[in-house]
Amino acid sequence: WFHMTVSPMYPPPAATSSDEEDDSDSSTKPIRSEKKKNPVSLFQTGGDPPKEKKTKKKAPPKAAESEEETPETPQKNSNKKGKGKKSKKTKEERPPSPVIEVDNLEEFVLRPAPQGVTIKCRVTRDKKGMDRGLYPTYYLHLDNDKKVFLLAGRKRKKSKTSNYLISIDPTDLSRGGENFIGKLRSNLMGTKFTVFDNGANPDRANADWSNVRQELSAVVYETNVLGFKGPRKMTVIIPGMNADNERVPIRPRNDNDGLLMRWQNKNMDNVIELHNKAPVWNDETQSYVLNFHGRVTHASVKNFQIVHGSDPDYIVMQFGRVADDAFTMDYNYPLCAVQAFAIALSSFDGKLACE
Repeated sequence: WFHMTVSPMYPPPAATSSDEEDDSDSSTKPIRSEKKKNPVSLFQTGGDPPKEKKTKKKAPPKAAESEEETPETPQKNSNKKGKGKKSKKTKEERPPSPVIEVDNLEEFVLRPAPQGVTIKCRVTRDKKGMDRGLYPTYYLHLDNDKKVFLLAGRKRKKSKTSNYLISIDPTDLSRGGENFIGKLRSNLMGTKFTVFDNGANPDRANADWSNVRQELSAVVYETNVLGFKGPRKMTVIIPGMNADNERVPIRPRNDNDGLLMRWQNKNMDNVIELHNKAPVWNDETQSYVLNFHGRVTHASVKNFQIVHGSDPDYIVMQFGRVADDAFTMDYNYPLCAVQAFAIALSSFDGKLACE
């Protein structure tokens, strides 16, 4: 029953990833999702199984399902998506985003999203000013009434590879300032990225390595059979979570011990591999489509959803264009704001992997 009639094999080369807002739904879907195990267990790596005191993610959707007003219209689009997951998104879709308390900004942006809550954000790109065309500043705000500022990011000039500084102060994007919270660094090709927190370079480690920077994420872009014209393929590598649902610290002592090398060497202890959800070719619109449930309104090759291979209905993160220089970015457990924002920044980078 899942996109049986769709043939994404031979698209015209000009097609780009677009978004699909078919909100048709089926009353049988929640039942299926409830059989799924708690998504939290997908991200558990070290230690004991997850503690059951945490709320189960998939329980509420049944009631939320009725809020979808759209009647079932099978002829509208044969490749329905978003099974099960739909109900979860719907829950927060109609009312405004749940109240997110950002008491301590530095702590908040590094803390994993609470289980069962989608943190909805907006990324704006500022190209104004002398060299902003080449080096825009990106701002991340909560997408709610208060539009709370979370992070700013900007590509460093004079850097051999793409290097973005991430700050908790929209006016201070300096490496030395105390507002520096993390950075995103690419390889020379611009196809692989690593996200660090604000710890020290291993060269400046103290005796017990406790001050050394953590790697929060890595992103790998690969081309597909259409070269760079069709949908991109992204692999996202993140540290796993321990039994207390906290991120396992990954503090590489050198470049051979980082997330990218562990992933390449298939050494996946305490490491989780995620992928972007493959868009589906739609003959009607002659484009690739993904269902963003109304959170994305403009077609763009930059639109993506990140999922775990074992549960493609649980969207770990989604990102997409809503205006020329505005994008929505939503993330769920186990990601934190710095991880999600840095993954989004990697998709703006102008090298071949990303256009």
